[in-house]
Amino acid sequence: MNGESSEINDKGKNYYSTSAQPDAINLKEHWNHVYVNSPEEKLGWYENDLTPTFDMINKTGLSKSARILNIGSGSSTLIDELLSLEYSNISATDISDISLNNLKTRLGKASNKVEWIVDDLTNPTLLNKIQPVDLWIDRAVLHFFTESKDQNIYFNLLKSKVKQGGFVMFAEFNTEGAVKCSGLSVNRYSKEMLIEKLGNDF
Repeated sequence: MNGESSEINDKGKNYYSTSAQPDAINLKEHWNHVYVNSPEEKLGWYENDLTPTFDMINKTGLSKSARILNIGSGSSTLIDELLSLEYSNISATDISDISLNNLKTRLGKASNKVEWIVDDLTNPTLLNKIQPVDLWIDRAVLHFFTESKDQNIYFNLLKSKVKQGGFVMFAEFNTEGAVKCSGLSVNRYSKEMLIEKLGNDF
């Protein structure tokens, strides 16, 4: 498996996890509130230009039929762009069903080409059951997990679901970045910290 820093086969069906959030803050409610009250373009991680992400995807050399999992996809335009470039095996997951519904509404009929998974990365149920993926894309999710136990759950899931020879892409706050985002504390990362978390298989 390769590290890049800085199967559910029923297409178009909805998958929902009913697991409770054990932390003091209910993350599902928090993120649903964010997506109800904030236009996508006003969110701190919104990007007009996805060129850096697609430059990295192109470097992987993966085919258009590769299994791509967008972690914490929210209502990002990344899914739109992947579809427009004819990637055909896309899964989008988020803890917020509202964010994914917003994205599905925007995509219209094209949403039937995407697998939708509502689940909690710190207590995954449905994500544990998916087939391995060729590319795991996390654009601003991992840094919200400030507890070691949640980070360990995240990386254990990642390591079990990325194929041998697959790729991982992260876009997280660096060690000089903000200490909070969307009202939540964040855990900042250096490239070396991510390499250590991934281990020797990447």
